[in-house]
Amino acid sequence: MPEPRAFVTGWPIRHSRSPLIHGTWLGALGLAGSYERIAVEPDAFPAFLSGLRDAGFIGGNVTIPHKEAAFAGVARRDAAAEAIGAVNTVWFEGDQLIGGNTDAYGFSANLDERLTGWRDAEEALVLGAGGAARAVVHALAEAGVRRIRIVNRTRERAEALAAAFARPGLELEGAGEEREALFLESADLVVNTRPPVAGATEPDLSPLAEAALVTDIVYVPLETPILKAARQRGLRTADGLGMLLHQAVPGFERWFGRRPSVGEALREALLADIAAKG
Repeated sequence: MPEPRAFVTGWPIRHSRSPLIHGTWLGALGLAGSYERIAVEPDAFPAFLSGLRDAGFIGGNVTIPHKEAAFAGVARRDAAAEAIGAVNTVWFEGDQLIGGNTDAYGFSANLDERLTGWRDAEEALVLGAGGAARAVVHALAEAGVRRIRIVNRTRERAEALAAAFARPGLELEGAGEEREALFLESADLVVNTRPPVAGATEPDLSPLAEAALVTDIVYVPLETPILKAARQRGLRTADGLGMLLHQAVPGFERWFGRRPSVGEALREALLADIAAKG
C-alpha cells in the first residue's frame, strides 16, 4: 500500500512553512507519509483539484489565491467553511472531496493557549476586512463575543463583512479607519488582520483600557507594530505564530489518523526558520 501523500498548494507557494510543520509531526509520531508544496496557477487549479485522487493524494491544504476556488470545487463543506466562504483544507470521505476551514479554529486555539480570558471579552475590535478577518469574526462570534466592530481603510468592505455575519444577539458594526480611536476606547480585545506595511510605526493604543488584550494574526515579524505598542503599554498580547501551528492540527489528523500536539519545540523550529529566511 502506498504511503499517504498530502500537500499544500498556492500561487506562489515557496514561502509556505506547512511542510516544516507537517514533516516535523510525521517524524515525531513515527508515521509513514509525505507532505509537499505544489505550485498551481489559478487557471490550472480546478483541474488540479479534480485530479487529486488519481495523483495519489489523500488531501491537503489550500492557500492564497485558491481558497475561494476550493470552496466552489469541493462536493461538500464543513460549517466553518460555509460561514467563512473559503476552504483551506481538503480530504476525502469515500469518493467525495470535502472542504473545511481551520483558520477560525487555529485563531481560537492560539488564544486559548496564550491569551487566557479572551473568551470573556464582551467587545472586540477587528482591524482589517479581508479573508483572514472573516475567519476571525467567525471565531469571535462562536466564542460568544457579543459586540464586534470592524475597521477597514475601505469602509464599504467593513460594512459588508459585518452584514455577512449578522445574526440575532450579535452586535456587528463596520466602519472606516477614522473611527478606530473611538472603538479602541471600549474594546476588550483587539485583533489585527491587516498585512504588514514596510516602515509602519506603532499605532496609538492609548485609548485602550489597562485590561484590554491585543493579538495579531501576522507572524513575520513576530512582534508586529501593534504588538510592540501593546507591550510598551504593558498589555497582554499573543502573536500570530500559534494560529499557523494550531490551524494545521485538524488537517493532519484527518489525513494521517493521529492528532499532533503544538509544543514549544515545534514553535522554536518555526522561529528558527523565520530567522533564517524571513
